[in-house]
Amino acid sequence: MSEVELTDTDRARYEWQMWTPGVGEAGQRRLKNAAVLISRCGGVGGSVAFELAAAGVGRLVIAHAGEIRASDLNRQILMTDAAIGTSRAESIRERLREFNPHIEVEVVAENISGENVGRLVEGVDIVASCAPLFPERFAMNAACVAGGKPLVDAAMYDFEIQLSTYDARRGPCLRCVYPEAPPYWRRQFPVFGAVSATVGAMAAAEVIKLITGVGEPLIGRLLQGDLRSMDFRRLKIRALPGCECRG
Repeated sequence: MSEVELTDTDRARYEWQMWTPGVGEAGQRRLKNAAVLISRCGGVGGSVAFELAAAGVGRLVIAHAGEIRASDLNRQILMTDAAIGTSRAESIRERLREFNPHIEVEVVAENISGENVGRLVEGVDIVASCAPLFPERFAMNAACVAGGKPLVDAAMYDFEIQLSTYDARRGPCLRCVYPEAPPYWRRQFPVFGAVSATVGAMAAAEVIKLITGVGEPLIGRLLQGDLRSMDFRRLKIRALPGCECRG
């Protein structure tokens, strides 16, 4: 498939980011021709989607089921008070298209599962995992390993954040770090929107780096941060011998 060229509208809209060393028109063209899947578009994923839409990623595929609740609104920036009780998918689609009508937004009103993950991952270049539950994260990891695609995995709890990029062609996968789901993990946890937005923006930066080739992604490294103290550390991670995803 031939690449879609930049328009004068693109050049005007993305002018300042094209000044970034190593990006230019070539990098912006790569962004325009890229497709990214985002799993869950809540506190973390909503920030990922918003920043990728701002950057001009040409096609966003977002998987998120359910209806908007009042308790979503302290962090989920693509949801509104007026839309409480309505479809999250519709709110996501409407807000992103309103924000940037020059990109393609496909929203699937489903959460990632073993049944849909294959076809969703197959149609994109990169996957951003923002799902809170490990079965979803493991399903995306397995599909990315099978398809030879990178997985940017972002998570948070309270004031703590965690981020890595997994690419089994170049380093370990998610299962190398988490062979099994931690038994203590649960669906509901303390969260401020400022914290989820921070790791979401960082995950979006990882995606942008992968697409443009600028910088060094977190392959083989796990970034951990505590925003209470603003302490950060990077841990080296290696492929786990016998990992079922890497064979």
